[in-house]
Formats: sequence, structure tokens, C-alpha cells
Amino acid sequence: MANRQGSLSINSENIFPIIKKWLYSDHDIFYRELISNGCDAITKLKKLDMMGEYALPEGFKPRIDILVNPEEKTIKFIDNGIGMTEDEVDEYINQIAFSGAADFIEKYKDKTSEDQIIGHFGLGFYSAFMVADRVNIDTLSYTEGAKPVHWECDGGTEFTMEEGTRDTVGTTITLFLNEDVLEFCNEYKAKEVIKKYCSFMPTEIYIAKENTKETQIVKKDEVLPDDTVVEEIKPEKEGDEEKTKIIKRPELLNDTNPLWMKHPNDCTKEEYLAFYRKVFQDYKEPLFWIHLNMDYPFNLKGILYFPKINIEYESIEGVIKLYNNQVFIADNIKEVIPEFLMLLKGVIDCPDLPLNVSRSALQNDGFVNRISEYITKKVADKLSGMCKTEKEEYDKYWDDISPFIKYGCLKDDKFCKKMTDYILFKNLDGKYLTLPECLEVNKIDTGDDENENAENKEGAEVKDEAADKLEKAEAEVLDKDGNPVEEEKKEKVIYYVTDEQQQASYIQMFKKAKMDAVVLTHNIDQPFISQLEAKNEGIKFQRIDADLTDTFKSKTSKKEEEELSALSDKIKDVMKKALKKDNITVKVEKLKNKKIASMVTLSEEARRMQDMMKMYSMPGMGMNDFGKEGITLILNSNHPLVDYITEHTDGDNVKMICEQLYDLALIQHAPLEPEAMEKFIARSNDIMMLLTK
Repeated sequence: MANRQGSLSINSENIFPIIKKWLYSDHDIFYRELISNGCDAITKLKKLDMMGEYALPEGFKPRIDILVNPEEKTIKFIDNGIGMTEDEVDEYINQIAFSGAADFIEKYKDKTSEDQIIGHFGLGFYSAFMVADRVNIDTLSYTEGAKPVHWECDGGTEFTMEEGTRDTVGTTITLFLNEDVLEFCNEYKAKEVIKKYCSFMPTEIYIAKENTKETQIVKKDEVLPDDTVVEEIKPEKEGDEEKTKIIKRPELLNDTNPLWMKHPNDCTKEEYLAFYRKVFQDYKEPLFWIHLNMDYPFNLKGILYFPKINIEYESIEGVIKLYNNQVFIADNIKEVIPEFLMLLKGVIDCPDLPLNVSRSALQNDGFVNRISEYITKKVADKLSGMCKTEKEEYDKYWDDISPFIKYGCLKDDKFCKKMTDYILFKNLDGKYLTLPECLEVNKIDTGDDENENAENKEGAEVKDEAADKLEKAEAEVLDKDGNPVEEEKKEKVIYYVTDEQQQASYIQMFKKAKMDAVVLTHNIDQPFISQLEAKNEGIKFQRIDADLTDTFKSKTSKKEEEELSALSDKIKDVMKKALKKDNITVKVEKLKNKKIASMVTLSEEARRMQDMMKMYSMPGMGMNDFGKEGITLILNSNHPLVDYITEHTDGDNVKMICEQLYDLALIQHAPLEPEAMEKFIARSNDIMMLLTK
């Protein structure tokens, strides 16, 4: 076979049905496309006027009129833009995908850069055939001596074109709808769709019912030249204003100068709030907002609102509306909007976005990533700036915005790097601290409990060799070779609370020891602190019930340490027998707080594993399943109940006391299982009955 070269041929009879059916994902999009074409036609005419190639008529008001006619099953799109000659109709309409907008931009690209032209691909017009059995065009070009053109097509590849009757510059497109989509010529449905796509287009858009007999009443001095007067209404009594009944005026559907197109310095708080209510139908006032305004290296404008959300009862999914030249494209386009910012509400308008031909989605382009990174940077700059200069306001907003920020840190490394020092943590006194502030070493009260007698205090002053070593170890961290670790390389622990009510007794111990902790109650906090630990060497988060530090213990001599160890072995056997738990870990410590008889600790690693298993719904993983992997029962040798157990190991009530001490310790740490709670209540009643005897 001989080698051949050539060009692929396209059969329009085959390609046209595909364009009609599959070019756009939503059939209602024809409204957006045809109105956009009308906007472009008007923009072109205004550009020609600016360049001196055409003079706009006196009193010219650019507008697009949509006339719906349910009786005739038609929709008309009327603009007073540039119009088309017979040759232009042949070039831009009869040739599929020949863009008049692109042709105009190329021709005049060096002469003016004012108003943006929306169209690019030359396919928008054909969206009309998705809903219409027949489409008519009536157009008159602005060029001197131009003749009007009438064009018709019944949805196939055949068309007719002849001289028309239009006598004003501009274009009318008439759609004769097919039976399946008659809803689109209903006035209310038309308003809904136009407001969805065209609420902020740069040309005024009006809608009316064609040949309507509906009327409205206005003041006589408010009658406009274009109004059709039905009757004059005489005042009912002296002093009343004269009124006039007119045919119902077309309704304006859009705002041609949306707030995001203005400079931030020209916008007031009231305007930002009014815009938020209008666009998002949310009457709860947002916390604050970020106004994006960039001209280089790409054009991007927008407003991002941080809404106030009741996280417990509401979804925190937001809405970011993406626009291109004030034309609505879609909600929450993930290529442009960083995932974590989709929790916000806002609008972004970027004329430079590389859209696909249907203008409904983005082409894969590295440029899009730059836009996304810019938006992320602006949000981080706003938040960090607020923390630096408006700390009180930032503190006030923190509880509401923290899920956004923490989620952003988990999802975006660059955002995390910028925001790490501006993450706030609420401490036990309700004060908000940054991460650097949390890492500052607080002075710890290492003195013994105020209730200890003078003899103990005097004894504490005489330190033996073991106590000296302990004190030195607390002040100095050694590496694996026994050498002192530099201050900046020491691991710094940030203690935290997940349930202030559940962990109340531990909190009191911390406060008494003049130690601080931060409150982390949100579901996102656990993965967030794990990430902070991974990205910041030397930082460790530990829940306040994960360990019992020396801060809470009375100072003991070497001899006392040996006595406590022996006591632990003795009580461990008693507790195992009473609780029927062979794997329980029991330690006896001399705590400063003599009011605490028992408590439990669960290592941070074991508890995080427990939380992870709960997250993934792994069955059979309750508190008691971690007996071998971190949970420890602490008994206070300074408490009379513990003394009673050691002195009456075979006493009648020892079993009951052991069970009660164990449950009391658990209940401070986490809720009891249903069966354990039932036994705890019954046992508490029995104990109270003993008191009555």
C-alpha cells in the first residue's frame, strides 16, 4: 500500500447532533451562552465608539431583553450591540466554532484593553439547539449602509438566510422550544436560571412576558418615556398623589457592578454584609472577609467570607462561586479553590482561567495551580496579619475559624508553614496563646502540698544523694551518651485537655501545681497535633491524664521509694483479687494532693491508638482492652483509704473499697461502660447504707 498524507474530514451531519446533545452538561446553560453573546455584542460596539470607529446614538443605554412567551412557546434574546452583516452571519454562524469574539479581539488587541469580552470558542450560539426545534436570527450591523439579515435553521444542518426587517442596530435571537423543555419559557423558571448564571453580568438584563396585559401602578411623575400607559388614576381624596396604571415594566435581573469588582477601599462594611446576604441567602453575619484584588501576573478579584457556624448542628461545607468575566461558571471548582477553603463562602472572578469549550470546567493547566496558590497565600496573609495587629478580634473569632485553619494546615503544607505560629490554643484560664507562647516554660510549683506538716517540710530540706540526682535530672536533659542536651533541642511538652468536665480532677491538680494545659475538644485536633509534632522537632503534645509527673508527687527519700515499691507489690495482689483483673498495672505514689485516693493514667501512644480504632469503628476496643498497653491505676499513699487497704487486706469491705477506687479513677478518665456504671451505682448505694448503720 502506498504512503498517504492528508487532513481528517468532519461530516457536519454527524458532528452537529453531538454538539447539540453533549456540548453542555446542563440544558439550562443556553440562557448563559446567548446572554453572554449579547453582552459581547454590546461590548464590541462600545469599544468601537471609544476608538472613534462608531458613534453611539444619543442616550444609548446598553441592555439585553429576554421576552418569554408561554403561549407561542418562544424565547427572544434581544440586544442593542454590534449586529452582524450577511457575511458575518455566514462566517460566525454558518461555520461551527468560528468565534466572532476571538476574531474581534485579534483585530483590535493593540487598540484598547477596556471591557472584557466573554466569548472565546464560537460554540455558545449552538446551545440554543439543545432546547429549540427552530432558531431565528434577526440582525442589523452597525456598519454604514448595512442591510438587515434574517436567518433560520430547524436544528439540522440546513439553513435559510435572506434580507430581514430589523431597523435598529443589534440582534434578536428567537428560540422555538421543543415540547420537552417548555418550562424554560415560564417567566419564573427563566428568572431562576438567569439569576443563577447572569446575576452579575456587565450589561443590564431585563425580562418580560411578551404581549403581556399585566399592569402596575406608579406615581404619575415616575412614568418613563418607554412606558405604555393604560389609564390615569384620579386621586380618591384631596392631597393624594396622582398615579398612573401602566403595562408591567420589564424586570431588571442583574447587578452590573458587583462588589468584588470595586476596590476594597471603596467598599463599606454594610455593602459587604448586604452582598453576603444577597448571594448566599445567609442572614447570620459573617465573622470577617478577605477581598482579593489582583491585576498581575493574572487578573483575579473576589471576596471570601468566614461564616459563623454552629459546628455541632450544621454542616461546615461552604460555597465558593467561580466567575469568568462576571459570568457564573460553577460552585466549588476544586482545581481553583484549595480544598480547605471550600469550607468558606465567597466569589472569585478570574477572566484568565483556561476554560474548556463548554465554559463549565477548567482545562488542566499549571496556571490554575498558581491561582490556587495565590488564593491560599492571601488567606494566610490576612489571618497572620490579623493575629499580629488585631489580636483581640482574632481571639474572638478563633473558636469559629479554627476548624478552617487546622483543616487547611492538614491539607496544604505551604499554608501550614505560614500559619503555624498563628495557630491559637485556649488554656485552662480561657486565654488564647500562640504555639510559641505555649512552648514558653512556665514556672512550676515544686513545693510540697500546703497541708504537709512542718516535720515533712524540714525533712525535704535534707536531700539525700538520690533526691539530688532527681532534681538535677529535672533541670538537665541528657542525651543517650549522658551528655547535656542543648536547651533548644530539648523536647517540650504541651499538655492538653479533651473534656474539661470529664478531666476536671486532673485539671485541678494542674492548677494547684501552677501548670498550664490547652483545651482541644474538636475532632480535628487529634490529627492536627500529630501533624504539628511531625513537622516541628522537639514538640510533644500529651493529655494531662497520660502520665503522673514528679510535679504532683511529694519528694521522697531513697528509703521511702523502696517502701512505696514494696507497698505497690502488696496492693497489686489485693486489687487483682478484688477486681478479678490479672493484667492490671498498679502503682502506689505519694501525691501532694491528699484528697485524691486513686486515678488512672493512659500513655499518650496507647490513647491515640484507641482513638484511631474508634475512628475506624473497630469493635471491641473499650477502655479495659488497653490494660496491657498503657493504663495504670495510681493509688495515693497519702490517702486514708489506701492506708486502710494495706492494713486490712482481708477486711470485710476491702473488696468493695478496691472496686470503688478503681471505678472512681476510671470515671475521671472516661465514661464507664454500661455494665460497669450499673455496678458502680449499686455499690455506691451499698456504701451509703453502711454509713447509716
